[in-house]
Amino acid sequence: MEPALNPYSPGSGLQPGFLAGRQAEIDAFDLLLVRTERSFSNRGMVLSGLRGVGKTVLLNRLRGLALHHDWLTIKIEGQPGEAGAAEARKTLARELQVASRRYIGRVGLEKFRQLLGTVTSFTAGFGVEGISLGVERDPARAGTGLIEIDLRDLIEDVSAAMRSIRKGFIIFIDEMQDLDEDLLSALVTCQHHAGQLELPFYIVGAGLPNLPARLAEVRSYAERLFDFRLIGTLAEADARESFTVPAKQVGAEYGSKALDILVDVTGRYPYFIQEFGSAMWEVAQASPFTEEDAQAAATIGLQRLDSGFFPSRWDRATPREREYLATMALDGDQGSSTGEIAQRLSAKATSLAPTRGQLIAKGLIYSSEYGKVAFTVPGMADFIKRQHHEI
Repeated sequence: MEPALNPYSPGSGLQPGFLAGRQAEIDAFDLLLVRTERSFSNRGMVLSGLRGVGKTVLLNRLRGLALHHDWLTIKIEGQPGEAGAAEARKTLARELQVASRRYIGRVGLEKFRQLLGTVTSFTAGFGVEGISLGVERDPARAGTGLIEIDLRDLIEDVSAAMRSIRKGFIIFIDEMQDLDEDLLSALVTCQHHAGQLELPFYIVGAGLPNLPARLAEVRSYAERLFDFRLIGTLAEADARESFTVPAKQVGAEYGSKALDILVDVTGRYPYFIQEFGSAMWEVAQASPFTEEDAQAAATIGLQRLDSGFFPSRWDRATPREREYLATMALDGDQGSSTGEIAQRLSAKATSLAPTRGQLIAKGLIYSSEYGKVAFTVPGMADFIKRQHHEI
């Protein structure tokens, strides 16, 4: 098939040619936009799920909708460690500067002058300068150096200005579980504060399955602030359309047996569909795609996952952590009992707690329920088994 016409887009956060199975989340977010513009109160949104289910793609699609409605939006990404915490704050400040420039022409309006002054003060506190917003920093707002107080001032003034034109302000956050506790706590507190003042400010975050629990840990009332959405595998019909619709758009189609093979091998995970669909496009010589084409695409797709997607996680683990992961792999992707892992490794569960904690911090596993852990990456157990890693 013509390489330039390949309709599949394997990659982190790349928009697929056809986004299937997420209409409920898109409709819910669209309702948030419309209700806000009609002065009704709403909640933020949290998307959680395993890696490869399309959370980043969906987050970007939602941001596109907000931009289409002419809302002020910024996007940041959580990263672990002290360096990650500093980077998240600088990105927040830098994105605010860029997003606020579009309102310089409204500086004659008091609320927008206040918006620009507060943003200038907030960003200066993080050493992010170089972009003039046409006003002096407001020394009375967002200049304490305390993230919770300064962020509250910022959100109050930006949201008040946006409310005056029946729009809103959204902070989109990817890998939200990796934000440091101070920033995460400040953001949740500000979402609560904005709701009490009926300000059009929302957090829309995406992260691993442990994100809802992490939010509840930093603020017990977080469970009432957000519309929590679990993003999982696609339904059978949606998975099939994810293969067939992009192909049809460029004049190709699947034989029924070929489609059955690829839907099965991908487990209906959106990222895997893009990877195996792209492999099919490369190996097939003509349309409709055959069973033999699908078998070849399955082999190539799996080889690509084994050479990039899975090793990028495995290689981040220490030898001790790999031993823990290999022991988990015996149970497949459904999760493992921490007690059973300890028994297999002839160790006490308490002695393995640091290893478990490090793997959770690296985003390789998560606590699926009390006393159990599971892989954050679908198919990781089978990958470990295929590599014949010794336990």
